[in-house]
Amino acid sequence: MKIQIINGPNLNLLGKREPGIYGNQGFETFFEVLKDKYPNIEFHYFQSNVEGEIINQLHQVGFSFDGVVLNAGAYTHTSVAIADAIAGIKTPVIEVHISNVYAREEFRHHSMLAKNCKGIITGFGLQSYELAVINFCTQP
Repeated sequence: MKIQIINGPNLNLLGKREPGIYGNQGFETFFEVLKDKYPNIEFHYFQSNVEGEIINQLHQVGFSFDGVVLNAGAYTHTSVAIADAIAGIKTPVIEVHISNVYAREEFRHHSMLAKNCKGIITGFGLQSYELAVINFCTQP
């Protein structure tokens, strides 16, 4: 099984940025733990602050991977282009968020991506990513 994790803008600052919201752990550390916990999964990780690079990565893996775990950050609420990229690929995408976006500012309550995703996991910290992985592992 091949799973691509894609993180969007500002998620390269995890562990440093707003630890009260996003925690103290950097994503790279969490990613190593995830790989150790699921050795039968071939994980790939990509992070970009650039919308077009996220779209290119979705296109690159969208016909050959078993799943995409996507935290598009603020692009979740603004990007028709990323929503269209998700709609255009065959690989299922699960939208994840570290914080509970519904407990935050109102503009974060709407996802442009959600209608094209298999589902959304929000508010479980970095465990949101693992919950998405578990979903891919348990689906036929």
